[in-house]
Amino acid sequence: MPTSFHSKPVIEPLSKYHNRAAFDCGVEALGRYIWQQAMQDAKRKIAATFVLTGDRPESIVGYYTLSSTSVNVGELPEQVVRKLPRYPLIPATLIGRLAVDRHYQGRGYGELLLVDALRRSLILTEQIGSAAVIVDAKDDKARAFYEHFQFIPLISYSHRLFLPMAAIEDYFAE
Repeated sequence: MPTSFHSKPVIEPLSKYHNRAAFDCGVEALGRYIWQQAMQDAKRKIAATFVLTGDRPESIVGYYTLSSTSVNVGELPEQVVRKLPRYPLIPATLIGRLAVDRHYQGRGYGELLLVDALRRSLILTEQIGSAAVIVDAKDDKARAFYEHFQFIPLISYSHRLFLPMAAIEDYFAE
């Protein structure tokens, strides 16, 4: 578990209480999202944003978003498709964004956020079907991060990756 906190890290839904303006991950699009769009997306039920708070409960160390999506089975490798029903689209959970404030980068908080997103996605499959978690890697560094956790690139989109829910289930069963 990452260190630097005086108490156990907390990951909770984004609220008006959180200081979004102070968040700076070094990527303008990810910063702008948390500053300007995340609360609106939550109100519209477009995406749910979860924040990792620091020593002060209003501070944001990092965040991720979850929403539902689907993936065309033609984009999945054959060994995965063989295990799925013959539907043209398969339901999935999208981690649309994942970012860590630049003051906390390189300390394992990205992994902590990803593991929480995967755990939450797995739990939600009890309520709504999802065969995989999908991510859109912003660049090669982000792609390598997700590949480290066994995400597999889709056939036509090298920076859109997926992790089958069965693999996530196995991960948490250990």
